Amino acid sequence: MSKTARISGWVLSVLITVFLILVSATGKFTEWKDKEEMFARFGFTTQKMEAIGVVEVIVALLILIPRLSFIGGILLTAYLGGATVTHVRVDDPYYMPIVMGVLLWIALGLREPEIFRLAFGGPRKTATPQLPN
Repeated sequence: MSKTARISGWVLSVLITVFLILVSATGKFTEWKDKEEMFARFGFTTQKMEAIGVVEVIVALLILIPRLSFIGGILLTAYLGGATVTHVRVDDPYYMPIVMGVLLWIALGLREPEIFRLAFGGPRKTATPQLPN
């Protein structure tokens, strides 16, 4: 894959992380009007949402660590699945966590092409046995 694709994958990864931390998680830690009522509607206390916010920050940061990005992607996908279910349960729009999950895997695939090969069944790298001379 080209250098441009890898750079695009990194930029998208950073944007996703920034969005999740600065927009989504920050709302779980700061005070704002009707916060408790909204969280109660979702079925969570403010304290539980703060704990969920900590998880969100940690898994969002994992996708920026090359050795942990795949595990971070799996964990963030699970987190976003929970967010989707929470929104579906209360009849809220639920497309945003799904879009974030798709963008996450596009970003990771651009950074590491093997992810696309695994996802779409393309040819895999195999070790060629070396015969002794």
